Amino acid sequence: MFKPSYFKADLFKVLSNPVRIQILDALRLGEQSVNSIAQWVQADPSSVSQQLAVLRSRNLVTSRKQGNYVFYSVRDPAIFNILDAALEVFNNHLVDVRDALEKLE
Repeated sequence: MFKPSYFKADLFKVLSNPVRIQILDALRLGEQSVNSIAQWVQADPSSVSQQLAVLRSRNLVTSRKQGNYVFYSVRDPAIFNILDAALEVFNNHLVDVRDALEKLE
């Protein structure tokens, strides 16, 4: 039986890699080639291709081949809501840390 909690756990496992998050953030701009993404994340194209394969295997990105190039895009833009929520939690944590440090001064 399919359980949403297992899907969520697998999703967060895939998102636990910072390069994959950077790749998804690069794809916010729209469809991109491997080389373009590699420049954005400042990583080797072969490493980016490996991470894209993981994202593709989990149906987070789709690919389209045109000539010698493969272009990737996000399958479901709702993934950006998850990434944005994680950033909001991070920023809230920083505010709490800053407030705690100010109280120590």
